[in-house]
Amino acid sequence: MIKANNLKKSYMTEEVETVALNNVQIEIKEGEFVSIMGPSGCGKSTLLNIMGLLDNPTDGEYWFLDTEVSKLSERQRAQLRKGNIGFVFQSFNLIDELTVYENVELPLLYLGMPSEERKERVNAALDSVQILHRSTHFPQQLSGGQQQRVAIARAVVAGPKLILADEPTGNLDSTHGEEVMNLLTQLNEAGTTIAMVTHSPADAEYSHRIIHLFDGHVVTENVIEKKYLHADEANA
Repeated sequence: MIKANNLKKSYMTEEVETVALNNVQIEIKEGEFVSIMGPSGCGKSTLLNIMGLLDNPTDGEYWFLDTEVSKLSERQRAQLRKGNIGFVFQSFNLIDELTVYENVELPLLYLGMPSEERKERVNAALDSVQILHRSTHFPQQLSGGQQQRVAIARAVVAGPKLILADEPTGNLDSTHGEEVMNLLTQLNEAGTTIAMVTHSPADAEYSHRIIHLFDGHVVTENVIEKKYLHADEANA
């Protein structure tokens, strides 16, 4: 699904070049759950923005769904993003003036989806994250954990192939953070590919593989041995 070849991203400020990514090589297959870890400033968010078609690399190739997208225009990237990529952010990024229902409906309005289909999809997405009963509330009337559930519903409502999560539990306590990670795991088990930036080793344990970045380079990759068993497996 995702492949980066010799990916580089640099920024020029006052004749000084800052290299955020340097010859990054990664591949993420359909159905994987991958965590990206590393210290602050190592290039994690830059990589996520390129993977989400929010930014272009300075050099190298980036393939998404068999399309080489590194040189596409913003308009072309936006078209490819629609319906294919959902985003979950640490700060939730909900619109305070819109209800829970309206926040989740927004991506479908951009897709021009008919109202009946929008209603079905929004209700199903809210139900899947157990927040349907708060559909008429506004974000500020919800706890942080509830707001992140709404953000996840918004990310999945259009049925994207890929979810990009940037520190999805960063503003949550441990209990609500665990709820969010369980939701992401369920989405992955249902077939959605997930790439997550995280500082949390505990959150990274939910993924299949951890990519470690340092100073813009991929330094190591680790496959996670799953420790979590379903109840029926544990009792076998």
